[in-house]
Amino acid sequence: MKEHVACCIQMAIEPNKIKQNIDKCCEWIIRAKKEYDCELVVLPESITTGFTPNMEVMEFYEMLDFVPGRDTKKIQQLARELKIHINFPLYEKGKNPGEILNSSLLIDDNGDILGNYRKTHPFPTERIEGGGWTTPGNEVVVVDTKLGKIGLIICYDGDFPELSRMLALKGAEIITRPAALLRSFEIWEFVNKARAYDNHVYLLAANSIGADAGGTHYFGHSMIVNPIGQTIALGRGCEEIIGVKLDPNPIKHVTYGCNSPMIFDHLEDRNVGVYEGILTEGRSAFEPAKRIPYKRGI
Repeated sequence: MKEHVACCIQMAIEPNKIKQNIDKCCEWIIRAKKEYDCELVVLPESITTGFTPNMEVMEFYEMLDFVPGRDTKKIQQLARELKIHINFPLYEKGKNPGEILNSSLLIDDNGDILGNYRKTHPFPTERIEGGGWTTPGNEVVVVDTKLGKIGLIICYDGDFPELSRMLALKGAEIITRPAALLRSFEIWEFVNKARAYDNHVYLLAANSIGADAGGTHYFGHSMIVNPIGQTIALGRGCEEIIGVKLDPNPIKHVTYGCNSPMIFDHLEDRNVGVYEGILTEGRSAFEPAKRIPYKRGI
């Protein structure tokens, strides 16, 4: 991995006003580049519309575009002009009528889309089966860039350790997590730290701020966590940019502010022989308030 400055941007959007939100994204990306001289920026989940569309599925589908297309053109051009990598999350049209994908694009400094990850674990309210609008993806995505190998997840995906572990096993040094988190700050914080520490990766988590069309207000507090579980950048509950330089040798010491050598590697030290059955389906021994069926994308 190359040493570089990475930023997370949290900005309020105008619900379902795609052009206005893309224009605002560009303004904030330019500001991040100017203020931090960053080479990578991560934006929050569904940044062009907001998370909850609050309209019929087909109406929302017709509002969206395919990728690449109208909704990516300006961001791709800006990435090329600024010589910056952009993690740009948005809803996109699927191949079938009414199919909507919650996607996370990795655009490089030439303006090329190097990776397009479609959320594999939509939140229960987001799933078609739960009265929502999103069709799950079925592919794990790690992108080899000039900055390093970047794995892509989106919001609720972060709750599933297996997904981030797969990205790490595929060589990811950085995992980006655009989000519109519907739970508490404590859950946001410990899950981000756990996924970073579990896999010895940088976790770049950009969370939404403000309200979406469904009236949900998001709390921001975007964060960057290093591979030993330390939060090295933390946003507040307002529109904000956070940025920090990523060290390409981050696991030499067992904790921060300490010279004691780190002598373990969570990936190498796995006793894989005891994991038989880990990929079988299951359910909690405790009963949630309601179960929403999950149509698997794989």
